[in-house]
Amino acid sequence: MALVDRALANGIQVRAWSFDSFYGRDGTFLDGLEERGQTFVAAIPANFHGWTLKPEVRQKNPKKGTRRHKKPSPLLGRRPSCEVQNLVKYSPVFVGQSWQRYRIKDSDKGPEVWEIKWSILWRKGPGGRPGRQHCLIAARHVLTGEVKYFLANCVPGRPGVTVRWLLRVAFGRCSVESCFREGKEELGLDHYQVRGWRCIHRHFFVTQLSHLFCARMRQKYDDRSDDQLDRLTIEQVRSAMDTWLDAANLKPTARQARYAKEMKKQQYHQRRNKQARRSHTKTRIKRLRLKRINVERIKSCIPKPRE
Repeated sequence: MALVDRALANGIQVRAWSFDSFYGRDGTFLDGLEERGQTFVAAIPANFHGWTLKPEVRQKNPKKGTRRHKKPSPLLGRRPSCEVQNLVKYSPVFVGQSWQRYRIKDSDKGPEVWEIKWSILWRKGPGGRPGRQHCLIAARHVLTGEVKYFLANCVPGRPGVTVRWLLRVAFGRCSVESCFREGKEELGLDHYQVRGWRCIHRHFFVTQLSHLFCARMRQKYDDRSDDQLDRLTIEQVRSAMDTWLDAANLKPTARQARYAKEMKKQQYHQRRNKQARRSHTKTRIKRLRLKRINVERIKSCIPKPRE
């Protein structure tokens, strides 16, 4: 929460926070975001507790229990909270729904299609009392059967909130994870042998600046006019920069030879990547068609390019 407060104090405006189930299971953290008026779409574990129908709460606080009797429940009636995995399986709110298919994104291996069900949820708060309205989303991968659960403190139907937008936020963390992977594998983000926070921060800053430089170079020199070549990657930009630095002190003839060799290698990998992408996409679409899924005719969460 200190990091969130620091970001907000610096004038950073966040439309929605997204995080994995390690933070999503922490009710205190979720309460802190709501107290600050922040919107979140969080991954939650399968044993997260809540209600699909809001239970009645006692008007007065129950008396403390004794050694022989437990403290009475703050809820009226016998309607305990349930795990979200059981709610999706047995709750009439979810059982009465049919799975809705969404094209979540297009990955390197083809379109990602998930089946979605959602409902209003009152999550279990402090003292076992229900909190404010939330949105519970159950997502199931159509090919692998993997199930994920997401919790949002904004409900579809409110201004600016749709199921597609919630799914876009929920599954949008892959780009952040990709940045960390590229930073570690290509730019040495995790290759620090130092003692002290100042040195670690300096290493992180230099790595992040290097990542930003490579990303801008990729964007500037990425040529999509050749159908045989795939888009540039951070690895290829880093390799090209290494070649340029190594050949800086060579004679012009030797330097040009190094450049030509590197260019030949780059184009070879781009052709291979393009071929692999097409092959994986073709295979993925074929598997989806065997399940009678046409990715062009289902709902899509992919934003349309601005004209």
